[in-house]
Amino acid sequence: MGSSYGATEKATIRKSALQTRVKTVLRDWRLFFILAVVAAPILLIGLWLAFDVTVGITLLILGIALLAFSAEKAVKHSVSIASTLRMSPLMIGLVIVSLGTDFPEITNSIVSSALGHGDINVGDSIGSVLAQMTLILGLLPFFRDSFRVKRDEIIVMGACEALALIATISMIEKGYISWMNAVFLVASWPILMLITKNVMKKPEVMPHASQRLSYHFVLAILGFIGVAVGSFIVIESVITMSAVLHVPEYFISFFLVAIGTSLPELVVDLTAVRKKQYEIAIGDAIGSCLVDAGFSIGIGPLIFGKIMVSGRLAETTGLYALFGSIVVISTLALREKLDRKAGVLFIVLYLLSYATLYA
Repeated sequence: MGSSYGATEKATIRKSALQTRVKTVLRDWRLFFILAVVAAPILLIGLWLAFDVTVGITLLILGIALLAFSAEKAVKHSVSIASTLRMSPLMIGLVIVSLGTDFPEITNSIVSSALGHGDINVGDSIGSVLAQMTLILGLLPFFRDSFRVKRDEIIVMGACEALALIATISMIEKGYISWMNAVFLVASWPILMLITKNVMKKPEVMPHASQRLSYHFVLAILGFIGVAVGSFIVIESVITMSAVLHVPEYFISFFLVAIGTSLPELVVDLTAVRKKQYEIAIGDAIGSCLVDAGFSIGIGPLIFGKIMVSGRLAETTGLYALFGSIVVISTLALREKLDRKAGVLFIVLYLLSYATLYA
């Protein structure tokens, strides 16, 4: 009798575990259905209607909603990939998450270079560096309590980001980016990543994830696709609503498009902070700047050749982005924490960038 009861109890437990797993898988795969059933038709309708202002506002709201949902999945499954591969959260933020959230900038670089609009490429990427280093990092402590950062990690990541930005500024100030310049910019990213990885101390790894690696990899990729689609919808909406102001193309890209393409970083980093994955948040914020400062600017001209840029505007805004980065890195390294006082300083730094309009 006891043996029969035990077998029945075990069968019930196995059935309950299976039902829980099925529910988890179905909940995660909702992302696929949202992309296929909701995002794609919205994108096609928006393109067909040429993104007029009314449709633009609607798409802006839907795009942000898609960003929020997709980014949560991207972070969740990226953390699981990190634990399965025994990588540190900081490195997964620096490499996988930062590249995933930079898909919009990378896509913009390729498309704008193909169409001969170098100002959109450079303006968006440098504007994203400034927005992520100041505005995004500045907003994080207002959604969560302050958290500690490691001085050596901040210094290493910040130095690599500053070097990439200096190299870019030295190229764009002459008014164009050549194919050879693009080769250097794209090749510098993996080199700086190797430097970052080798200089840092060996960190503790996370526990293994319960699901298979392929499961988390597929869901993470779908999350990043959702982030990219949502960002594209947001960008097109903002550009359309801003075009009526007849603002120069570079400024639209630097101030408005950069905010749109930085939304994935904001949502992903807020989600990571909410889950107390602070290293992923910091790694993504600074790692994304490292991608934007070199890789995303160079990938377009690497494929399609030399692009022309408004050299004076690009140099001025690039130097301010470098100044803002140095202030942020110095503040974090000296205080070893990100709190609301630092957040206010970083946000003010971003707002002061509008003074470059009159430079």
